Amino acid sequence: MNGHRGFSVLRSEAAGAVRTALVSAENLQLTLKTELSQEEQHLTPHTNGGPDETHTKGYCTEVNDDLKEMLESNKESLKLEAMKRVVGLIAKGKNASELFPAVVKNVASKNIELKKLVYVYLVRYAEEQQDLALLSISTFQRALKDPNQLIRASALRVLSSIRVPIIVPIMMLAIKEAASDMSPYVRKTSAHAIQKLYSLDQDQKELLIEVIEKLLKDKSTLVAGSVVMAFEEVCPDRIDLIHKNYRKLCNLLVDVEEWGQVVIISMLTRYARTQFTSPWKEDGVFDEHSERAFYESDEEKTRDETEAKPYMMDPDHRLLLRNTKPLLQSRNTAVVMSVAQLYWHLAPKNEVSIVTKSLVRLLRSHREVQYIVLQNIATMSIQRKGMFEPYMKSFYVRSTDATHIKSLKLEILTSLANEANISTILREFQTYVKSQDKQFAAGTIQAIGRCATNISEVTDTCLNGLVLLLSNRDVITETVVAESVVVIRKLLQTQPTQHSDIIKHMAKLFDNITVPMARASILWLIGEYCERVPKIAPDVLRKMAKSFTSEEDIVKLQTVNLAAKLYLTNSKQTKLLTQYILNLGKYDQNYDIRDRTRFIRQLIVPNDKNGALSKYAHRILLAPKPAPVLESAYKDRDRYQLGTLSHTINTKASGYLELSDWPTVAPDLSVRDVEVIEPLKEWAPSLGKTGKSKPAKSSDEKFYSDSGEEEKGSGSSEDGSSSSSSEESGSDAESCVEKNSSQSSEESDKSSSQSEKSSSESDSERKKRKTKTPLQKKTVKPTAKDGDSDENGNVAKEASSSSAEESSSDSESDSDTHTDSDSGTEHKKKTKSKAKPKVEVQSTKEVSLLDLGDFTPAPVTQLKSSVLSPSLLGDLEGLSLSNVSSTIQVSGPAFVPEKSHDLLHRMTGKGLSAQYQFPRQPCLYQPTMVSVQISLTNTTDHPLEQIHIGDRSPTGLNIHCFNTIECLEPDASVTVFMGIDFNDSTQAANFQLCTKEDHFSVSIQPAIGELFLPITMTELDFRKEQGKLLGMNESSATITMAAENMTSQPISRPVATVANLGVVPSGQDNVHRFAGKTASSGAVVLVTVELRESSTALITINTEKSVMGSMLLRDLKQALAQA
Repeated sequence: MNGHRGFSVLRSEAAGAVRTALVSAENLQLTLKTELSQEEQHLTPHTNGGPDETHTKGYCTEVNDDLKEMLESNKESLKLEAMKRVVGLIAKGKNASELFPAVVKNVASKNIELKKLVYVYLVRYAEEQQDLALLSISTFQRALKDPNQLIRASALRVLSSIRVPIIVPIMMLAIKEAASDMSPYVRKTSAHAIQKLYSLDQDQKELLIEVIEKLLKDKSTLVAGSVVMAFEEVCPDRIDLIHKNYRKLCNLLVDVEEWGQVVIISMLTRYARTQFTSPWKEDGVFDEHSERAFYESDEEKTRDETEAKPYMMDPDHRLLLRNTKPLLQSRNTAVVMSVAQLYWHLAPKNEVSIVTKSLVRLLRSHREVQYIVLQNIATMSIQRKGMFEPYMKSFYVRSTDATHIKSLKLEILTSLANEANISTILREFQTYVKSQDKQFAAGTIQAIGRCATNISEVTDTCLNGLVLLLSNRDVITETVVAESVVVIRKLLQTQPTQHSDIIKHMAKLFDNITVPMARASILWLIGEYCERVPKIAPDVLRKMAKSFTSEEDIVKLQTVNLAAKLYLTNSKQTKLLTQYILNLGKYDQNYDIRDRTRFIRQLIVPNDKNGALSKYAHRILLAPKPAPVLESAYKDRDRYQLGTLSHTINTKASGYLELSDWPTVAPDLSVRDVEVIEPLKEWAPSLGKTGKSKPAKSSDEKFYSDSGEEEKGSGSSEDGSSSSSSEESGSDAESCVEKNSSQSSEESDKSSSQSEKSSSESDSERKKRKTKTPLQKKTVKPTAKDGDSDENGNVAKEASSSSAEESSSDSESDSDTHTDSDSGTEHKKKTKSKAKPKVEVQSTKEVSLLDLGDFTPAPVTQLKSSVLSPSLLGDLEGLSLSNVSSTIQVSGPAFVPEKSHDLLHRMTGKGLSAQYQFPRQPCLYQPTMVSVQISLTNTTDHPLEQIHIGDRSPTGLNIHCFNTIECLEPDASVTVFMGIDFNDSTQAANFQLCTKEDHFSVSIQPAIGELFLPITMTELDFRKEQGKLLGMNESSATITMAAENMTSQPISRPVATVANLGVVPSGQDNVHRFAGKTASSGAVVLVTVELRESSTALITINTEKSVMGSMLLRDLKQALAQA
């Protein structure tokens, strides 16, 4: 009875509402139905259904009846409470569409709060209840003139939500009026309505473009993001609408809401690619190491400069980069990602790295954010490894990471691998192989294979390690075994002639391997290289003939292939086996195997019908196959814009707008000329701390490290003025670079003349400091990057023992960005320390998110020893440094070669000649350095003055320079010593050898053997250390030695010539042992030469530095094989 009574009441009210709306309906020429609507019919109670359903419907009906009574009440308070409950139901996901007739009657209420809630409800259900919503359209039109801006905006929002083509003219008129509204909130809503109207009727495009053009001129930050979104939806190709508003959008960007920032940055990225020339051309113009011909005339030099004009960045291009840079500190991850993709696609290559730290910071967010950020980093790291290499430890896999996050981190670590860090990465991979996540463990094996392919020095090491990994059946899973076999097969294809032993070893493991893919890969290997294992291949075929019927299909196919190949190469032993296997395959259940068997039989067994084809069987089956290329899955994703959905799914998504190529000729610059809007300067202090003694460029480099100080405002006034003045003085970074480089060169000329004096002063100051009573000490490990140094680059070793009062803020709070500073910045700091050597600065280091451990670049020195789990096989467990025995000590060199190398030719050096050699003595300046002896000769007829060391590269190179030579007379020579920390790498040390008038770029390239220090140890200690360095830490090769080198003395001589190693006493006549350690990290290097029969010898090298071990093995093989 209650249900029937409620329905009759509702019907009478709905009939009254219909009569009220007839006038508006006639004006709109709409035909309205007077029968019950679908929503009204839903209110009729149904008798069918179970007891639970009936109870639920009864409860909902009672709730709806109560809400209807409250909405029909005469009291505004009851209506307001009812609408709050209705909106609450909507927020919880409940269906409140049955209340539409009761709610729509209150649309004309004078209560503003009630009207707001009614509009919220109508926006939700207007599209579903179009007929009923049309009844109130006249009310919406009146509300567009309401004095309250919220009511006007809500009415426009509801009106645009009614998806009926017949009211398009009314919507168009409302949008035009709202675009001229005094309230920016209403104008913002009109921009949102543009997109709804365009999706409803695309014929209105031209009229909507006029509205968009008008709204683009709006100066309100509230409107900017919404109108740009409308522009992107309606007319993204109308770039001409952006010209006059480009600078305004750039300047307003920092104050737009976060959603709008993302949209505007995306649009401006596309715009810039069509209006500016490529900034990547400048890489070929400014080259620090380019040298002109010695006798080039000034006329030729001038002509070349006019022909090769340096790249000058458009001021508007620089404006975009400068105004988006502060947004890297945004709390919104989408904004940071947008700025990162803008810099990737638009910035000069030397400026892209400033986004690195921000992207790494985002890895602390939720896993959904991590996934997107890691995908973009994976794409970036393929092209520019140097960007993320200092933050490599941020990509180490954590046990709590999801599988897809682990896979992405693994991809990035593989892309970052190079000769310098491969040892660390392989040690990390060693742990990942033991993971319980089978998919991740298999991916690790693939990553090891890619590293072995990309870095030839560790190919043999990885290959041997994977083969030994197969031998341990207790730890690894079948998935890892299968993946290891597949990767080994791919690696063997690159150089099969050198690895017949590995093929034999895998054939022996064949019986224990059960994974079909792994068994098939081994069979393919044996068949492909059956001529290199002639004794093993027939036996493997015999075993497969026994188990053929029980094998998987993929294994059966490879067994048939193996039988065919052996029939062609060794028919005497395998003819009957081949016929037996072909007969089994002929009646197999799988039609692929039956077809393959018939094809093989006709191909290899000649008869009258196929005699012509049989002649080519050997060329068909045993043709050389190209080695597979192991590439990253993200190699080709850079064709999509970073941060887009298309980039994430690696497929062009609907609505994706491609980035155009850079124009070869810059378009007309005057199209953007309008009245100048003063750039916003509120963000200037956030560009970083800028000390008085540092150039303006340091504000870019120190963008993040002092966010804690910025929040508290310490020194913000000075910093703000200096950073803003640096922006105003020169908008182009190139001009700043040129200015800094010119200043640094001038200052180097001035400071070099006083080097001896300043170095003596610094020594005296150190002595004074040592005599003081030490206060509470703060441990600071000085390196070449963050320690104090004098103007010649000599590292101050006493930095760790200085007091807390004397430790400056630069050495602590700026350590993160110190490695990125250019040579000009370093030189200004040095000049400052020389001019004011006793200035003391007290500072307390602020702790901020960006100063945490993950953001400090990876240290150059090797990691200390760590205890690894013994669960993995012992052959792979020696990858970390072990504690060296106390009986191991550095000894003198066994042999010092007298060979010298040209450092500077007298023609190139304008009469100054320089040669260098390695004396193989421990460096006096710093234990991690390699001592280098340099001989300087003056071949001119006039004295050469002020000979010293100038700028060096790479920037963080640690060099102890020789003191300035004031004067070198004609035909005179002088010998000086330098100390260079090569960081356990054969990378050349580049620096400038300067005189008073000239600068010459020179390079010292160390041989791998010069990076070691000889050590003495007993044979017992040698064996103990060797036992810790097996598996991937071991490299070996068998060579045929020259007859002259088969005795003890001749063996020691070539080994000592190649490498600075010490001789270890040996109790065996045919085994010779040598030991040393790397100068920089102290990693132990053990060399064993075992003489065998037939003038052969086995050379084994054990060291954690896998790359260095491979390079040393190559040199020793060459030296011992020669007479």
